[in-house]
Amino acid sequence: MSGAYSEDLRVRLIRTVRGGISARGAARMFHVSESSGVKWVQRWRRTGSVKASETRGHRRSPLDEHAAWLLGLIDAQPDVTLDEIRLRLLQEKALSVGIGSVWRFFDRHGVSFKKKPTRGRARSRRRAKGS
Repeated sequence: MSGAYSEDLRVRLIRTVRGGISARGAARMFHVSESSGVKWVQRWRRTGSVKASETRGHRRSPLDEHAAWLLGLIDAQPDVTLDEIRLRLLQEKALSVGIGSVWRFFDRHGVSFKKKPTRGRARSRRRAKGS
């Protein structure tokens, strides 16, 4: 993952905007994306800071703390669908997540959900690590 732009570059862009050039124009001058220039100026106007935000990189999934419950759920009911799991999370754990988040959780834990075209829904199964 790439790092944040330098604080020096941010300061120079902000000074240019304070001198009367638009954020988009200043971004083009300094060869950064226009959206970055606009965001830096908005952050500076809102907080007075030009520092990069602390939130960087990947965040932990909120599903990880419910791993035992989720894995137990598919052991007890192997033909459960991702949408049913998502609804049970909302009802039983008050946790609202998308189907993609549920799928990524199970993919990280080696669980696949396969469909068989002639019979409809097949059972979920755990894959061996590395496959």
